[in-house]
Amino acid sequence: MPNIENLRKQAKLYLRWHREGYFPVAAQISRFLARYRDLPDREVLRAAFKLSDAQELVARKHGFETWPALMEGIETMTASAPSPARRPTILAAEPQLFVSDMERACRFYGEKLGFRTGVSYGDPPFYAQVCRDGARLNLRKVGGPVFDGGFRTRERDALSATLTLDDAKPLFLEFREAEVPFHQTLRTEPWGARSFIVQDPDGNLICFAGGAG
Repeated sequence: MPNIENLRKQAKLYLRWHREGYFPVAAQISRFLARYRDLPDREVLRAAFKLSDAQELVARKHGFETWPALMEGIETMTASAPSPARRPTILAAEPQLFVSDMERACRFYGEKLGFRTGVSYGDPPFYAQVCRDGARLNLRKVGGPVFDGGFRTRERDALSATLTLDDAKPLFLEFREAEVPFHQTLRTEPWGARSFIVQDPDGNLICFAGGAG
């Protein structure tokens, strides 16, 4: 059963995405709100869109005509339904990256990318977790090269992890100043987001993606 506070947060998120010009939200707006249906995505993002519109979008996605109807429906269901067992909630994802030299990897993520080493296990270390803001990357040491016939192989552009942020450009400029090696420099994707890809010393490709600026 949806949580009212989470629904309010969803509406505020859709409103923010619209203001930031985030293209994927335009498709949802035009799909669920008839007044935007005949507009191309760019026009949807230029059109007026208030919190009440975002709330209506959330309501219609849950099968209700209006936000008040959604609120009333949830209150009715909450009052009549027995207390269910608590549903497990996934709070975060922590990609695991394979590295051949743990000391070198931690130094790269710390000195170049601004991560701090949260935990480290082994003597010498065979596992570590590096953190920056809400991102967590788990580093696992392996014997020999990670790619190119070593521990594993991969296609040229296959990503090891994607980290999302509000705006990719400031971080890209920070990394460029630090002379971080890029697999792909900052670009605007067809759906409107901006992204760039960093390559670590073992060949892991880390994508940093954010809304359009």
